[in-house]
Amino acid sequence: MKNRKLKHAAAISLSAALAVGMLSACSGDSSGTGGKGSVTWSTWGTPDELKVFEQFNAEFESRHPDIKINFQPVASYSDYHSKLNTQLTSGTAPDVFYVGDDQIANLVVNGVLEPIDSHVASADSPISLADFSESIYQVAQLDGQTYGLPNDVNPDAFWYDKQALAAAGITDDPAELAAHDKWTTDKFFEMVDALHGADMTGAAFWNYWSTTDSLIVSQGGKVYDDAGKYVANTDSASVAALDTWAKKFADGQFAVADVMPAGQDPDTLFAQHKLGFLVQGRYTVASIEGAGNSIDDYDVVRWPTPDGKAAPSGVASSFLAINKNAADKDAAFTFFSEFLSKDGQTLRLSDNGNALPSIAGIDEIVTATNKPGHVASLIDMRDVGFSNFQVEAAVPGLSEQISNDYMLPLYQGKGSAQETLDHIAELVTQKTSK
Repeated sequence: MKNRKLKHAAAISLSAALAVGMLSACSGDSSGTGGKGSVTWSTWGTPDELKVFEQFNAEFESRHPDIKINFQPVASYSDYHSKLNTQLTSGTAPDVFYVGDDQIANLVVNGVLEPIDSHVASADSPISLADFSESIYQVAQLDGQTYGLPNDVNPDAFWYDKQALAAAGITDDPAELAAHDKWTTDKFFEMVDALHGADMTGAAFWNYWSTTDSLIVSQGGKVYDDAGKYVANTDSASVAALDTWAKKFADGQFAVADVMPAGQDPDTLFAQHKLGFLVQGRYTVASIEGAGNSIDDYDVVRWPTPDGKAAPSGVASSFLAINKNAADKDAAFTFFSEFLSKDGQTLRLSDNGNALPSIAGIDEIVTATNKPGHVASLIDMRDVGFSNFQVEAAVPGLSEQISNDYMLPLYQGKGSAQETLDHIAELVTQKTSK
């Protein structure tokens, strides 16, 4: 699953030997696409994730001996999409493939994906659109058609270090406050002030679309209107929220995780109990335990809000899609639907703590772990959360340009919230009017 942290981790954790070995083992079709009675599919992932995919492939073939699976993993997230775009242009793309949430809308607009609505409406389909959150898969829709579904998801949640909070003299528990709708923005700011006063970093955030949009939406603002027009710069709640939160970045109470130096990076500070809150996905469990810490010293809570009640926030996702030119679309959809089904996601995610299921009805594979104590909060965030806005995601590189060219300077104290949002509005208009 794609997220800010895993995107970088995948690039370094998959060894060349593993990638080459799998690719050579699956190179039965020189064109890179399957034929009748076969499905070629591709993704990125860590070694552990690829082992799970291989297990799924083997079980799928045992259930469908008439369908041959050719698996083509790619080492890194960025290399993966570069290769996929080249293959789609040359007509050699896999039949089924992963797509990042920052890439799916562009592929939809380019008309290279198979619409899945009629497939999932079939009585024989093990999945239906109703099994998934429309506010997440809307980024893969166009003109009433759906072109992909999330294979797993990761809400950007506020993970917190109980030891760090206690060392700062904080006695309130954020998750308990949230349970009683008392997890307010003011209460969060009080905690951040206390952490900063105790020479700790209050909170760290990854600089990408989910942080920008969650910051605005959770505080009662709007990013785009229903017609797809960028309105954050003209919405008073959006401007006020960004102004207040940006000042906390500028004065050092908040940190931009992407630019924190080695040795002072968020994982290190979180492991050393020097960081109060770290905003990211479920994979934080692995980071905590991998550092030798007890998960009992940490917990998770939703975004704070002005009135303490739950509000929507960003959900990082990766999607599964079908090539419009797949040679055997029936076989491709059989693979697609079983991969995303309850059984498929249970197999892939039960022993994998990196993400949440995207399909309803199997939440117990997450909640039963009690990692952390309020892990059910992640499920709640998934169910009300949103993906990147389709109008923005459909323009390659637009979300990244907003983050790097406008949000980062603002977090560094350069310019005002109003100026920043005005510039973003101009950029969005320019990029989306072509």
